[in-house]
This record gives sequence, C-alpha cells and structure tokens, in this order.
Amino acid sequence: MQILKIVSLFAGCGGTDIGFHGGFTYLNDRYKKHPVKMVFANDFDAGACDIFDENFQIEINRDDVRQINSDLIPEHDILTAGFPCQSYSIVAQNPIRLGIKDSDKGMLFQEVCRVLNDKKPLCFVCENVKGILSSNGGRAFPLIIQAFRSCGYYITHVLLNAFHYGVPQNRERVFIIGFREQKYLDAFCPPMPVNKQRFLREVVYDESCIDDRYYFSNKAIDGMLKANKAMNKGRAQNLDAPCNTVGAHLAKVSLNSTDPVLCINNRYRRFVPREVARIQSFPDEFKLVGTDSKQYRALGNAIPPVLAWHVAHSVISAINHVRK
Repeated sequence: MQILKIVSLFAGCGGTDIGFHGGFTYLNDRYKKHPVKMVFANDFDAGACDIFDENFQIEINRDDVRQINSDLIPEHDILTAGFPCQSYSIVAQNPIRLGIKDSDKGMLFQEVCRVLNDKKPLCFVCENVKGILSSNGGRAFPLIIQAFRSCGYYITHVLLNAFHYGVPQNRERVFIIGFREQKYLDAFCPPMPVNKQRFLREVVYDESCIDDRYYFSNKAIDGMLKANKAMNKGRAQNLDAPCNTVGAHLAKVSLNSTDPVLCINNRYRRFVPREVARIQSFPDEFKLVGTDSKQYRALGNAIPPVLAWHVAHSVISAINHVRK
C-alpha cells in the first residue's frame, strides 16, 4: 500500500497528526495505524511546538506561516490545516466575531490556499469551529469555500461532534475536505458515528490525586453562589455525561466564567492538564511539557485525536478505493 505524505499547517501540539497517523490506544480502544508519513509541520505557538517536538520524530517548523516560502515545503499528498478559529468562535467577544474581516488570524486560511496552489497535493483537510458557518452573517464561509475551489479542488464540508465518535466531550467542529479530482470526492463518505459513548467519569482523576492548587478558594465559591443564577456561572460538569467544550483559556478559568469545572464532594476545582488531554482523547502516553498555562492553551486549541482519526480514515479509504 502506498504511503501518503502529509504536511501539517497550524499543527499545534499535534492532535490532528496523532489521528492521521493512528496506531494509538485511547481508553482501551485501539485506533489502527494509517499508511502515512508526515514530512513537514508548522506552528507559531512556542508552547504547542514544545509539546509537539516531545511526541513526534519530525521537528516542527516554528516560523510564521506567512513567511514560509512554498519551496521549503516538501511535496505531499495530504495537507492538513486547523487554521486559527478565534475570529469565528461564538465565544469570541473581545473583539466581537470578525471572521474574515480580521486581517490577522481571520485571513490565515489564505496561506492554506497559497500552499495548495503552489504544491497541488491530492487532498486537503481543514478544521474550524462551528461558528465559522455563521460568521459575518453567514457570508464568510461561502467565500472561504470559494477560495478553496479556486485552488482547483472539489469541496465538501461536514459538521461533526466529537462525542459521537467516542470522545467524552461535546465539541462541534467543521471539517472542510477537498480533492483535486471529482472521483475521489465521489468515493468519500463522512465518518459514521460510533455506538460507544464516553463520559467524563472515565477520564478524571480520583480526588486523592489532585493538588490543592487546582481547587477554588472559599471566597471564589461564595462569590459564585451569590451571583444571579440566570448568569449560569460555575458550570460544574456531570460526571455521567460528556464534558462541555474545553478551550484554550482554561488556564484563566474562574467560577465567574462559563468554562467547565468540576464539583466533587462539594469542592469546586479546575481540570488538571492531563484530564484535559484525556477529555480531548489524547492517549496517556502523549507527553505534556511546559507550564500548566501553556499546556491548557495547546490542548484546548487541539483537534481531538480520536475525531481526527475517524476523518483521516474516511479520507484515506476514499483515496485507496479509487487507487485499487
């Protein structure tokens, strides 16, 4: 079977890349290895890059993607790109969702287009938040799709919830998938939801293992309890349900925010970084380095590896079907 070469832009700490490579175990389920080889990866976030380098054989390129000459990027079959989502997220309030009007992060998908035009890989897979569909009054997404089509690709997109694929988290993400030939798109089938549901109880640590610094103070708890209940603060998670979406700002989580927290035995606390990794479906052997703040940021921005595996499996199956 032919090995497919992959280039990973906006790779972060490598959630997409774990999924595309496969060959890992999560909660005793084995996700088989795919016939792929990563030949280039790039990201600009130092903390995420440090984690990436601890877990992959290839060293990540840390340059600003806008400054990378396409000649430096190897030839490849599949381009993956989780281009920045902050401008499209429904929680982006400072500034208000700018979408493609954000000349910095909101337009970085154009760097994906540049590489597609210059390198012409067989396929690309981009990921972003659900909010991209409605950003700028629904005008941004069609323009992004048209930009990808203009690169010479036949395009589809799917909205997937990680919970439906064996991840203990409600996390809805849009995947944009393009092929250079219609026959590959015709062979592509989006991944079907799995029968097994995972819940938060399976991934959190016993309280005896948690350091005191992860617990909120009595003062913080009193303030939250006095707040207007309609404000829905202190969002303690149900251990027998999927977690709410974990985000990059977990390092700054408070009981006055809408971020997920835990309340066990009447004690409120934040998740420890390894719990966030588990909620995101990273295998336990995935190494975490750097400060808690950098780990929260990298993990919260990541694509769940198990969800990425299902997307990768569908893409690679379509390619192999056509090439039989």
